[in-house]
Amino acid sequence: MPLSDTSETPALGRAIPGGVVVQLQGVRKTFNPGTAFETEVLHGIDLALVQRDFCAVMGPSGSGKSTLLNIVGLLDRPSAGTLHICGEETTRLKDRELTRLRGHNIGFVFQYHHLITAFTALENVMIPMLGEAGFPNAAMRTRAQALIESVGLGPWQNNMAGNLSGGQQQRVAIARALAMNPAILLADEPTGNLDSKSADSVFALLRQFNREQGTTVLFVTHNAALAQRCDKTIQVIDGQVA
Repeated sequence: MPLSDTSETPALGRAIPGGVVVQLQGVRKTFNPGTAFETEVLHGIDLALVQRDFCAVMGPSGSGKSTLLNIVGLLDRPSAGTLHICGEETTRLKDRELTRLRGHNIGFVFQYHHLITAFTALENVMIPMLGEAGFPNAAMRTRAQALIESVGLGPWQNNMAGNLSGGQQQRVAIARALAMNPAILLADEPTGNLDSKSADSVFALLRQFNREQGTTVLFVTHNAALAQRCDKTIQVIDGQVA
């Protein structure tokens, strides 16, 4: 089902300078700087993703994959280096500016869906759109309904999220992540808690939105079979891109 665009959400096919959605140059991340516990986790990461990239991030536990994802998602700041999101250099932005940039350009799907179980599936998808308007309206509901339909959950849109299966909840989480038409979708082990059938279904949805909406997808996975189906695979080992 085609997704309805609204004035409350950015238009699909947005113009991004040079088509580069994410660019990291010399990015380092140090925790507990200046203390006896100082640890550098990322050691000068260079990485660029363009529109429609579909990229897996792999590597052993503790290699820095989630730290890298958090920095790209503007949930954490690099200790050194530069990060551009949709052409905007982010390292000098204030927290409020980072929140704006993240809200309009980045969607998140985590291993745990983090839905509000007391809300319906539809209400969960509407939540990102409430950030600016502050109250729900008909356009938001139309957009959320289209997204729920697109992930195959139309008949369950009014079910409480807590009453859905794990695979259904992750589908709602994907719909929610796409509510603002983000340029990039970040996913941290989105299939890690699912059986193989549900995992394959969730992967297929990510690929569908990548192809149909032009959304750049970057996801962390330990599933080599899924990674082989991606356009690109980044290996992170000991805080560096191998």
